[in-house]
Amino acid sequence: AERSRIDAAIPKGMHIVALDERGTNITTVALADKLRLWQREGDDVSIVIGGPDGLDPGFKQAAHERIRLSDLTLPHAMVRVLLIEQLYRAWSITVNHPYHRE
Repeated sequence: AERSRIDAAIPKGMHIVALDERGTNITTVALADKLRLWQREGDDVSIVIGGPDGLDPGFKQAAHERIRLSDLTLPHAMVRVLLIEQLYRAWSITVNHPYHRE
């Protein structure tokens, strides 16, 4: 049921990134690099967060990439906030905004 709703919500041709606890670890700087790549390639990107039971295995397999935001298991609402903050932070790196400090 969730898989069909997700599939219906994603326009054709999108670059799909599945958030998955078994996905590739990624740093904020690496996420900024991905943002640059997606912009350079002209990719429209859908970053998909699963429900309490995670994403459908077939959906994860079909995604272009799978990343994880943390080694911790986090509730859906917290992942949404964390993802938005990390996307903003990654964007700030790409435009040399002082929000991110190393």
